Amino acid sequence: MTDLAVELRDVFRIHLAGEQGAVALQGLTLQVRRRERCVILGPSGSGKSTLLRIAAGFDRPSAGVARTLGVDLGRLSRRRVAAFQAEHLGFLDQHYARSLSPALTCAQNVELPLGLAGATARETRRRALELLGRVGLEDRADDLPATLSGGEQQRVAVCASLAHRPAILFADEPAGELDARTAAGVYDLLGELAAREGTTLVVVSHDARAGELADRVVHVRDGRISAEGAHGEAPRLVVGRGGWVRLPSEARRQTGIGGRAGWVVRERELGLVGDEEPAPDARENAVPVHAGELAVELRGVEKSYGSRRVLRGFGARLVRGELVALEGRSGSGKTTILHLLAGLERPDAGSVTVAGEELTELDREQLAAHRRDHIGWVGQEPGLLPFATALENSVLALELRDGGRRAEHEPRARSWLERLGLADCVDRAADRLSAGERQRVAIARALARGPQVLLLDEPTARLDEASAELVGELLLTATRASNALVVCATHDRGVAERADRVLALER
Repeated sequence: MTDLAVELRDVFRIHLAGEQGAVALQGLTLQVRRRERCVILGPSGSGKSTLLRIAAGFDRPSAGVARTLGVDLGRLSRRRVAAFQAEHLGFLDQHYARSLSPALTCAQNVELPLGLAGATARETRRRALELLGRVGLEDRADDLPATLSGGEQQRVAVCASLAHRPAILFADEPAGELDARTAAGVYDLLGELAAREGTTLVVVSHDARAGELADRVVHVRDGRISAEGAHGEAPRLVVGRGGWVRLPSEARRQTGIGGRAGWVVRERELGLVGDEEPAPDARENAVPVHAGELAVELRGVEKSYGSRRVLRGFGARLVRGELVALEGRSGSGKTTILHLLAGLERPDAGSVTVAGEELTELDREQLAAHRRDHIGWVGQEPGLLPFATALENSVLALELRDGGRRAEHEPRARSWLERLGLADCVDRAADRLSAGERQRVAIARALARGPQVLLLDEPTARLDEASAELVGELLLTATRASNALVVCATHDRGVAERADRVLALER
């Protein structure tokens, strides 16, 4: 039996879209030992999720060799791959809500993989309660997932992925939608449970904090391994075949290395010489905001889900031209407030006024019309048509609201896509974009509609640090330019620091 859990050698992955192709992996080579905890870090679009899907057998490489537990899954039929996955692999999706059936209780969700493998009802129940007990949720075993906070649902999803004792657990951005404290708990939980179960752990993330649970941290850029190192050590650059080396962005910024660089050799040391002055490490101060027209007013708002009260007498007055951040732990009510402002939910008590309309007095049809005319919404799920390009998704939203004036809509949609750094993705199908790229397309689509009130639920949750900073700056710029009220539910301190107001929510 091989000592390698995952072996990828010279793997290429090309996504074809019509006459165009997008290269996700470019000759990537990686080995992960059995029982190792390997965290793969990289920005949006770097190829890390593609790497994970190939190692887990969901995608096949365009070229190269990919073996998992010594088996070349690309040579197996789809049926045999599915049987192999069910027996040996666990997969934790970045969208934890997808991993849980809303119609099943927490315990039943954990029991399901074991039941499908042929375990008895007694065995599955005992295993489910054991795992839920380890994560402090045994008392919620018979509750539905919808009654739990996001962090609690993610813990249930972790239990479900480990229930059948897989040899390898693949986790894709396991804490991307969680606040920092809850995310740290999930990382600790993954490391602890994987160690107890003797499971190899392969995690991909853009969050550097995920490296705390790793034996080894691997960095991916442009579809290749760019650096790696043991936990607690500074990463070392990986020299690829032909001498390929990718310099970290921070090193390029500090040395002034742009499109060209010279080099100096001193014995066994290689030094690079930049062609630009190092960029200053300073940020412009935000433009001060003047009091504007009242856009939103909440008064005495109460909201509960079953026995769990989320909002108690909540109130706020928010004006146009203001960027507002809603901060708080998972389950504190951030998303609930956005749903109330969008008219997607109704309060149990109190009033919600948006763009001059008292939403509690509108029926469902009137709420939909008000939302279409005045509100932009970007949820945690981008909601893009997978077969349509980024530009087509953005233009379609404008056509549905304003009619079929494509010649007018396309320049506006293209402009917002380019401003979010998506110029190279404009004509690429949504299902060929990374999670972070899809999120930015959804934000561009909403901004192109020019709403009076723009609501965003964790807009930077799946973005790497550079992309998140770009989106944070863009949201501030868009707020000033459009005079809209922009409300973000976020656990990203970068967004909160740019906001004009921060509403801190406690349980």
